[in-house]
Amino acid sequence: VRLVESGGGLVPPGGSLNLSCVGSGFSFSSANMAWFRQAAGGRREWVATIPPVGEAPHYQNFAKDRFVISRNDAEKMVFLQMNALRPADTAVYYCKYTASSFWGRGTQVTVSS
Repeated sequence: VRLVESGGGLVPPGGSLNLSCVGSGFSFSSANMAWFRQAAGGRREWVATIPPVGEAPHYQNFAKDRFVISRNDAEKMVFLQMNALRPADTAVYYCKYTASSFWGRGTQVTVSS
């Protein structure tokens, strides 16, 4: 399993970012994929999950109405569009193939003015 996240950066409060993740080494189109995040000194927490095509995604309460998870199976990619970002969203964001224990390196998101 290999997962490579990208798209993080520094944005002001209220800004947007679109995170990307490329997966390989497993059957991507049938994989349940998720995003997690971990703030400095905090525990890793679940953000959103997207099942294989045809099933509805699920979101943590803080992500509802602001974040959108999506996937492109042809490209073996999963995305997290984040809008109306807050300083509390500052964290390293990781994508996850939920049937695997593997974690990628993540991508840093910093929300600050």
